[in-house]
Amino acid sequence: MHEYTSTARVWGLTCPGFPEEVSRARRWTRDILRGSPLAEDAELIVSELSANAILHTASGREAGSFHLALAVSSQVVALSVTDGGGAGTAPKAEHQDQEAEHGRGLGMVSAIAHRVVVHDSDGGHTVTAELFTDVRRGGHPC
Repeated sequence: MHEYTSTARVWGLTCPGFPEEVSRARRWTRDILRGSPLAEDAELIVSELSANAILHTASGREAGSFHLALAVSSQVVALSVTDGGGAGTAPKAEHQDQEAEHGRGLGMVSAIAHRVVVHDSDGGHTVTAELFTDVRRGGHPC
């Protein structure tokens, strides 16, 4: 890897809390990770985390928003979504039956990502999902 691109590269995007912004967040992620073997997983993770922010927090209320951050290094792709708060409790993976229409998104993210971390963030929460590259085989995220 070139010496000037050997550190993590970070992008950020703030979206209004409208449902159609989930597809915008997905496209943005896909564009950044174009050609990466992790792009599809990252796109699914961003979709689930963004939808959760809109559905379950103040991000989805009038004048609400959510923030997406994407960090890429030779070892990891880290995707973070920060919500607008107001949920009262931290996001957590729940075990739902097969008939449930909601409640499986964070569980799916946890199954896809190598690590998922939830942090308190300015009255809301930031959920970060990490996808590790296989550096032993020369894999690179981008």
